[in-house]
Amino acid sequence: MATQTGLGEPRGPWFISPDLEPDGRGVPGVPGEVLVADRATRRRRALVAALAVVALAIGSGGLAGGYVASQETTERGRAAQAAIPADLVAAAAQVVPGVVSVMVAGGGKSASGSGFAIDDLQHIVTNDHIVARGGGGEPGGAVMVETSDGRQFPARLVGRDSSSDIAVLRVPPSAGLTALPLAKPGATRVGEPVLAVGSPLGLAGTVTAGIVSALDRQVKLGENRHSAVQTDASINPGNSGGPLVNARGEVVGVNTAIATIDGSGSIGIGFAIPIEQVQQTADTIIGKGG
Repeated sequence: MATQTGLGEPRGPWFISPDLEPDGRGVPGVPGEVLVADRATRRRRALVAALAVVALAIGSGGLAGGYVASQETTERGRAAQAAIPADLVAAAAQVVPGVVSVMVAGGGKSASGSGFAIDDLQHIVTNDHIVARGGGGEPGGAVMVETSDGRQFPARLVGRDSSSDIAVLRVPPSAGLTALPLAKPGATRVGEPVLAVGSPLGLAGTVTAGIVSALDRQVKLGENRHSAVQTDASINPGNSGGPLVNARGEVVGVNTAIATIDGSGSIGIGFAIPIEQVQQTADTIIGKGG
């Protein structure tokens, strides 16, 4: 049965990566790392052996075949490069500097996700479930953010709204985050290309592409039902709170959940809170909390 799952820290049996810390760095001395390396070496040896057999079999036709294969490979490479819309490349370059990794810890708990600057006062929008699961709202709870260039700053929790799954943070002016432009209300269209930006599995600055699959999709997140933007852009644990942006670099929603089949992980159906709701909630929180 398909279920909607809020996204925060990496979890689940389908997240198997012994080589990586949650922040994407290698883990020294992990037995699985040696096993992965051994498997990769065996695959390379098998591939080399297979290529050697093919080379012997084709004999004098090898040079001509190699030339044709080279030409085909070049053409495929050019086609693949041309298939990436230039506006999405520009949108990614515009958006990434305004997106942060969010790390929350308190009360013996911790969680991580993403967020983005919503104004020039260094307010950051993220998901409330990240703050809740990480104990950020508890006495002694702390929130840190890391920018796309690796700088870290303490963040103040301005306010939360569990009903909409939105929280607002604020970092010092020295962070210098670039506020992301917001899409106009009602401007998002089914079929338009979008990018999901964030820190899936702790891999900061990750950008994945897709389209808007549906609008006003009713999903249940926690105890509340939401009208969401559905997308097939790859969304994984850690993307929570990050922006879903259009080809103009405008935020159309906040990545919040994925549909899974029996907890098997992402199946290409993700959900984002529409930017109209995000903006309204964030403005209310900022108005009350500064």
